[in-house]
Amino acid sequence: MKDLAFRVVHLIVVLFGVSVLTFLLIRLIPGDPALAIAATTGNVDPATLDRGRESLGLNLPLWEQYGRWIGGILQGDFGTSFRTNQDVATAIGDRLPVTLHMVIMAQIVSLVVAIPIALYVAPRRDRAPDRIIAAVTFALQAIPNYVLAIFGILVFAVTLGWLPALGYVPLSEGFWASTVSLLIPVSAISALLIAMYIRALRGSMIETLQMEYMLVGKSLGYSRRRLLWQFGLKPSLPPLITVVGLNFGVLFGATVVVEVICGIRGIGTLLLSAIDSRDYVVVQSVVLVFAVAYVLANFAADIVHLAIDPRVRATA
Repeated sequence: MKDLAFRVVHLIVVLFGVSVLTFLLIRLIPGDPALAIAATTGNVDPATLDRGRESLGLNLPLWEQYGRWIGGILQGDFGTSFRTNQDVATAIGDRLPVTLHMVIMAQIVSLVVAIPIALYVAPRRDRAPDRIIAAVTFALQAIPNYVLAIFGILVFAVTLGWLPALGYVPLSEGFWASTVSLLIPVSAISALLIAMYIRALRGSMIETLQMEYMLVGKSLGYSRRRLLWQFGLKPSLPPLITVVGLNFGVLFGATVVVEVICGIRGIGTLLLSAIDSRDYVVVQSVVLVFAVAYVLANFAADIVHLAIDPRVRATA
């Protein structure tokens, strides 16, 4: 219980630090938001720029700007986009479910593919199947996700016509149709994750197979499948859980590029369009959402790790 309380306090401190860093980093982006707004009207005289900075609160000290911004965030007010005049919370709320659907689906696909493969090759260390899978995982880690996305569109959408090339079908229009619309982007994102998860679980499982209780189980005549799935998998999961938590950052970064290639209106395309127009209100809000999601994912991974590993509980 004490360890859990410590982790919650640590989470709050980290979230505060993330909000401060997000706020300060956005202020380092070149360009003047007031000038960008004024340029859209064609009136860039100094008086107009001063009024624009005042309306955006840019004339205030940084600590006061941060206080107003984070206070609004805590009340659900992310501000208003000066490019579209749309409420930023509404814009994020419209796009975030699309990106979350892609991220969750990519994680599920990656784990469903990686775990059986890792359990298959771990007992066959340095044999042909292990070497083949090792070569494939190295190749998947070397290929950028945008290359895989373009390849998927050219082969499975344009040439074969099996899958849609662009766009996203909401879950409200049917689970199967929505899933099919994400197969290409999810496959492009999952390739790297599958490779990393296989390597993480394979290494951990090899160590587990050398444990005394596993050797005893083998001497008692337990089948390999039972040893791996019933007795070996759970003790081998902690490294994989850690990698899964850390890779949420990779996932969100990958969605930014893949959403653009696949024509998906998610939070990644919202971020890129905001950066292009120097809409810093949207940029800092989206970056904060990404950062908070990453921190929360790692916190959840820590809790799961704590729940399944008695060694961690014993030292907590």
